[in-house]
Amino acid sequence: MDESFDREKIIDCMFDPITSEILAKLEDGKKECSVLSQEFSMSESDILQRLDYLIEYEFIFKTSENQKYFVSANNEKLSSLLENNDTFDGAINGLEKMDSYLN
Repeated sequence: MDESFDREKIIDCMFDPITSEILAKLEDGKKECSVLSQEFSMSESDILQRLDYLIEYEFIFKTSENQKYFVSANNEKLSSLLENNDTFDGAINGLEKMDSYLN
């Protein structure tokens, strides 16, 4: 997979309030999109659209089984992104930006 992703866009996706909650649900393993859809009162296509950029660069895996979609986190890749100092600074900036919207 091409590693030319936009780090800032990945961080923005990860720290989006709804997407971050979805990612938290994926910490325990793969989840069926229909279950996430019910939990977040969103359509499955909206869930997948929110995760689209993360799926494109394999931070999230999307699989299909018996005509149902499942998503799971690539914890290793997500962790390595956050361990990078430049990225961590970007995450802090993202959190500060999110905090300014809330205040």
